[in-house]
Amino acid sequence: MIDKQLVQKFVEERIEGTNLFIVSIHISESNHIQILIDGDQGVSIDQCISVSRNVEHQLDREVEDFSLEVSSYGLSQPIILPRQFAKNIGKEVEIKTLAGDKINGILLKATDQNIKVEQTLTKKQIKEGLPTQIEVAHSQIKEVKSVISFK
Repeated sequence: MIDKQLVQKFVEERIEGTNLFIVSIHISESNHIQILIDGDQGVSIDQCISVSRNVEHQLDREVEDFSLEVSSYGLSQPIILPRQFAKNIGKEVEIKTLAGDKINGILLKATDQNIKVEQTLTKKQIKEGLPTQIEVAHSQIKEVKSVISFK
């Protein structure tokens, strides 16, 4: 099986000095390599191609056969890294907690311990006196996703 640290090294060589960062690298037992990258200003197709070519040229198919997939972070995928939280400040997110609650609102702040959100409340929730701003500890979060709005 191809070494994950080796693949990570090849990706880091290509993205060094850019605004890109690695979100995840997965390598299956059959050597299917999946690399997910993101950037502070997004990721272009040319940047994905550049990363893919660098990894592909560094690995030898004669030694170990592999398949390679390099893709950019998509809006349907969860936000998982602190750097991703930082770039989504001011944007609408949906939080699913471990307790099963769902919170929608604008991401105001993100630290290593928690995130702060300006909740989107219904009229009923406002009458009940629910706070508009809440903090949710990362340890209580199951998933956070960007909300796509077509308004």
